[in-house]
Parts: sequence; C-alpha cells; structure tokens
Amino acid sequence: MNLLAENIVNLSLADTQRLSLPVLINRDITLDVLRLDKIDPVISGNKWFKLKYYFEEALQQNQKRVLTFGGAWSNHIAATACAAKRTGMESIGIIRGEKPAILSHTLREAAARGMQLVFVSRELYNQKNNPAFIERLLQEYNNPCIIPQGGEGKTGIKGASEILNLTDAGYYTHILCAVGTGTMLSGIIAGSLPYQQIIGVPVLKGFDNWLPAGIDEQTKKRVRIETGYHMGGYAKKNNELFDFMNQFYNETKIPLDFVYTGKLFFSAIDLIKKNYFQKQVRLLAIHSGGLQSNESLQSGMLDF
Repeated sequence: MNLLAENIVNLSLADTQRLSLPVLINRDITLDVLRLDKIDPVISGNKWFKLKYYFEEALQQNQKRVLTFGGAWSNHIAATACAAKRTGMESIGIIRGEKPAILSHTLREAAARGMQLVFVSRELYNQKNNPAFIERLLQEYNNPCIIPQGGEGKTGIKGASEILNLTDAGYYTHILCAVGTGTMLSGIIAGSLPYQQIIGVPVLKGFDNWLPAGIDEQTKKRVRIETGYHMGGYAKKNNELFDFMNQFYNETKIPLDFVYTGKLFFSAIDLIKKNYFQKQVRLLAIHSGGLQSNESLQSGMLDF
C-alpha cells in the first residue's frame, strides 16, 4: 500500500523559498530553504520521510501496531503517534525517564492520538538497541513493528533519500541540514549528486570526527560536519539563539525551532559571514520541521 496515496501528509505543500538577506546579497550567495515544515503540522519536516517505509512495511505485513522510542519533547514521538492514528494502527512509545507529574505538550498530544506511553528509566532506555531488550518488547507488546529512535536505520535513510525530490536539487552547489541521529544527513547524501557539497550541523555533542557509515572515500570528500553550533548540547539554548530566531523570522517569515532548525540557520548565516563559502555558490538548507518543540518555551520568548 502506498501511504502517500492515502494523504497522510501533503507533500505538494512543500516549497522552496529564496532568502533576500543583506548578508547574502553582499556576498553574491544564493540561499534557498526547502520548507518541509509545511507538509503537515504534526508529521512535520523530515519525520514523514524517515517513517514512511517503516509504516509501509508494517501495513504490508499486516502488523497492527508500531513501537518506537523518544523523550518527552520528541518530534519523532509526536509524528509517529499521528501517523499511526491516520493509518488505523496502534502505537506504543517507550519514553525516556520517569513519568512526570505533568505530561509535556508532546506527550499529551501523542496520548490523545492513541499512543500508549511507557516510561522507563534512562538506564533501561539506553538498551533500546540491545537485541535482548528488543526481543522482550516484541513479546510483551504482541510483535509490533519496531521503529528505532528518530526513524534511524536503513529504512529511515531510504525515505530521507527522497527529500531532495521535492525541489530542483541539481541547481545547488551545497546542501545543508541539521544532524540528530544522522539519518536525514545519510539520506541527503544518498540523494545528492557527485558535484554537490553536503554540510551537516550537529545539534548535540559527540560528532567530532564523525561521518555517516557506509559512504565511500570519494563521497567523504564532499561531506563536512560543522560541530561548533550545538550551543552546549541537545536542546540547549541561549539568548543569542532566540535573538537570531526572532530576527530571522522578522526578516523571512520562516519560523524555526530551537532544537534543530534554529541552530542550522544560525550556523548557515554565521558561516556565510565568515566567508566559508565562495561567491556565487547556491545553497539549499533543509527546514526539517520540529516546531512543536517550541511549545516547551515560556510565552513571549519568540515572535511567532
């Protein structure tokens, strides 16, 4: 069954928006944004692409439920719960940490869409890739389709490799994306052309000297990982980031999230200011959605 035909998300809403910022004009640089955030308010950005083939495989195998992993503000948890509801499947979320007195906005919405939330200790959660733990989950929850955290793995990469199909990707000299699990970056690399430079911006620590697995030596030469923009780690934030996000929105009308896209576009503009790119390059930055995480912020911190 082709889930795209079932209108799970509306890919036709994605568009490519060209920015007209002074820093770009002064340096004769093109920066376009692939607005994946527009395809759906919940299954937003890159999430659909990473989930797509997991759900197709589950439906083809007549499985009735999916099980996945995430934290209290996980975009992946939100998207999986919504996709399961739209496909008529049950969903189970293994949630990192003890159950809080008040559920996050993300978890409330996931539960409202029918996801069974199972809270586990951080120690147990860290076993999410352990075959023995996976076997236990398969037995306990009646053989669900297991979707790794963030939709990572070959199945997620296969879906992410289709992201560039939504634009005239061959026009660009460089493609930039945020990096969490590395699944989207691996898909972008797979879907890119040999003359294109791929720049990944990790949003958490631990990516020094890291490159996606399975790429050949020639491909490695055109992949750069810029690690200086995680701002302290995953979901870490500061006033400099919020000031940038607000200014960026006021100039472009593009909303960003503080976990992924805020750091991505902060890095892109900073690298341009530092003359990282030659003149007349054509950059494509992937807006990977994730705006629901902004619900965790105090009211008034953002202008959108």
